This record gives sequence, C-alpha cells and structure tokens, in this order.
Amino acid sequence: MSDDAIVVGAGPNGLAAAVVFARAGLSVRVLERSGTIGGGARTAELTLPGFRHDVCSAVHPMGAVSGFFRRFGLESRITMLTPEISYAHPLPGGRAGIAFRDLDRTVARLGRDGAAYDSLLRDLVARDDEVAQFTLSSILQVPRFPATTALFGLAMIDQGMPWWNERWRGEEAPAMLAGVMAHAIRPMPSLSAAAAGLALAVHAHARGWPVPQGGSQSIVDAMADDIRAHGGVIETGVEVTSLDEVRGARAAVFDVSARSMADIGGDRFPAWYSRALRRFRYGNAASKVDFALSEPVPWLNADVSASPTVHLGGSRRQVAAAERDVARGRHATNPFVLAVQQSVIDPSRAPEGKATLWAYTHVPRDSDIDQTEVITTEIEKYAPGFRDTILASSSRTARDLENYDPNYIGGDIASGAPSVAQLIARPVVDVEPWRTPAPGVYLGSSSAPPGPSVHGLGGAYAARSALRHEFGIDTLPDLSPSRPHEERT
Repeated sequence: MSDDAIVVGAGPNGLAAAVVFARAGLSVRVLERSGTIGGGARTAELTLPGFRHDVCSAVHPMGAVSGFFRRFGLESRITMLTPEISYAHPLPGGRAGIAFRDLDRTVARLGRDGAAYDSLLRDLVARDDEVAQFTLSSILQVPRFPATTALFGLAMIDQGMPWWNERWRGEEAPAMLAGVMAHAIRPMPSLSAAAAGLALAVHAHARGWPVPQGGSQSIVDAMADDIRAHGGVIETGVEVTSLDEVRGARAAVFDVSARSMADIGGDRFPAWYSRALRRFRYGNAASKVDFALSEPVPWLNADVSASPTVHLGGSRRQVAAAERDVARGRHATNPFVLAVQQSVIDPSRAPEGKATLWAYTHVPRDSDIDQTEVITTEIEKYAPGFRDTILASSSRTARDLENYDPNYIGGDIASGAPSVAQLIARPVVDVEPWRTPAPGVYLGSSSAPPGPSVHGLGGAYAARSALRHEFGIDTLPDLSPSRPHEERT
C-alpha cells in the first residue's frame, strides 16, 4: 500500500478517522470487510418492502453533541429531526414519565418530584457543551471545565450509589432516570450506569435526541461522500488480518475490537500490550427485533405515542432488577426494552398509514434465544393490541449481532464493558490510548475512548494522534462542509 493512511473498518469511527486524514490533505484508503459500509449505523429493508429499519443505532443524542460531528457540520449535510419529547417511560395504568426537551415542561409534569429532578439536572443542562466535552474525551485528562466535572461527579454519586432513591417520592422521575441508565447494560445502581444515564438525560433537555431523516445510514453516507470528495478511497469486501497488509502506509487506524486488534497485531505488539488487549472485558448483550406495523403502536398514553424513543420495563426497582438478572447471566423475566418508533417523526420510514418499530432488550452475552415474543409481550403491557398490528418482524439474537459485526463480541454493542475500570483503561491506561506500541498503528474503535455510541470520536481522536506523531501536523484540519481541496497534488 502506498497511501499515507489506511483505515480498517468503515463504521462511524473508521469513517471519522478517514475524514480527518483526507481533510489534512493526506491520501487515505478505507478497507471494509463487509459488502457495505456503516457498521453500527446502517439502514435497510429488514422486514417488508418500503419499511426502512435502522440495523443497529437509531437515535443520536451523542451525535448531536459530538465535537467531531459539530466540526463536520453534520446537521447542515443531512436532516436531523429533533422531537419535542426526547424519551418516554410508560408505567402501569396509562401513566408515563415524559422527558420533554423543555426542562421546565418536564419538571412541571413531575409533581412532587419536579424540584428534585430540577436540582439534579438544571445546572448540568445549562453546561451541556462542557458536559459533552468531559464525557466524550479520555478520562485521563486535566479537566478543561473543573466546575462542570465536579457537578457531574456529584450527580453521578447521588444516582449511582445505594442511596439513589432518597430524593424521590413518586415513580415517574426515578423510572425515567433508570431508563437512560439502562442504556449502559450495567447493574444498577452503579457509577458507570449513572454516568451514562446522566449524560443522556442532560443532552435530552439541552440539544434533544435527534433522529436522522431516512435512517442512520445517512450519517455514514455523508462521511463517505466527504472522504471521496477529498480524494479518499473506500473499498468493501476487504478483510485485513495482519499488520503486514497495511505495511506501506505511514499510519493505520483500526476500527476493530480490542480482541481483533490483538489478533491482527500478533507478534508486532509487545507481550504486555497483547495481554492488555486480550484481558479487555466484554459486557452483556443486546437482542434486537424490528417490526413492520399496519398502524402506529396503540400506546395507552398519548404522549408516549408522540415520542420516538420509549423505555419499557416498569418502575426503577423493576428496571434495576432486570439489569441485575442480565449481569448475573440470566434472561430477565420482565426485561428492560428500548423501543424506537422512528416513523412518528420521519414518515419516510414506512408506507403511508403504516409504521416501523425498532426494539431491543438486554440478554447475557452469547445468547442465541430469539426475543421477539418477550419484546412483544412487554410492549403489550402498555399498548394493548400491539400484537395485532404486526405485519412482519426480523430478529437478531446476541450471537447474530456478533456475526453481523465482529466488534460486537458476544452481542456486546459497546465493544467492551463500559465499567469505571474500563473507562480508565480502555484498553490501556495511557494519555493517548489510541496509539499502540507498533509504529504507525492506532486503535480507533469503541474499544478506545470515549467508548460506545455514534459520535465518531474514537476514530477522530486516533487520526488526530496519528497526524501529530506520524506526520508532524499539530492542528486539526477544517472539517466543515466545503469544496475539495484545490491544492491537492
């Protein structure tokens, strides 16, 4: 290979790395093992013609606050649809906790818990950009905003320790927070789940939880278009199994799991680094079902019908019990379910009058048990008659998810358990954890900081480190929408 840079893997992180390289005026080639690009951000007709389903990621709160995507000008390249309601959490009897983007409106609906919810989140919502900078960076850094970091840490302790229920009197507010914390697929209460949930809750009331019009595929297509416009090349159907295959490039960024990085690096890595990669722990898993529906989901609560994102699982106590079951290697009897009804805000996802529903539940890693009936039953509790609206469904077990994307070890969509220990050592304790000991080789996946979600930052940070160390470029190039560099030679 004679390219300046090679990127292995065309998921959001890999494409972000390639964007940075191409915008720096370097020749870059992206190699993707699959026949299509996108990884965890693809859209396809999984059930019936005309029903467009997001294959993995669906809603993008982290995309809205990502420093990479904001510099890239994502919202000027594609249409991001931001709803008035960021997420809803139904409870028995037609009740629901509703997280409006408007914090005041949310607080007003929470009754006796409104003041407590307000005091927990308001100062952080006002500092949303600073929260994003802190939570979407390597944890081994001098805080750029120490006051915000301290506020976030106090809130994390408040909601991540055994006394997490002391401030609440009703069910709605704690259930809403349990729902966002469950995204981490971690036991609750715990500091790691609290950190993930609080960041999501803060963004819900600041920038909102946007849905890309037409599907998550539009995000990766925008990045691919920019790479090609600036001279980059993307090849699909090419699997890289050894560092020898990228030997000619001055820099290589790998959007692969820590385990795959160890296999690819082989004896080119020192023994201590290979051991660290192989010791990297993977978390429990997701199992996903997509539904094509004859009509929108018949929720008992009208506000839930208007919310693209819905968290199911009952009270905080019930959600926590379900997550503890999964952490102990058991399938929960009454599981937490994350559902997304994109067609509520994006009619292009389904034929007129019909609807799509994206849903996953948490299961032990390597589970091969189909969760279609489990998810259907959980939805029926809050939307009686849902079963009768199903025209078709498509299911992926935890094992299926790994077969789809090898980065999802055992169905772990985070590509590494987001525990506190593994937020510090992801996958090693280093101020530049993206840079491996092998010259010119970088890890730029969700197995590196800042971890999971579609934000592109793992790849962007890796590419920026490579620019500095391999090319002597200390300044991040302009990533904003523009014409291709005329000065390229």
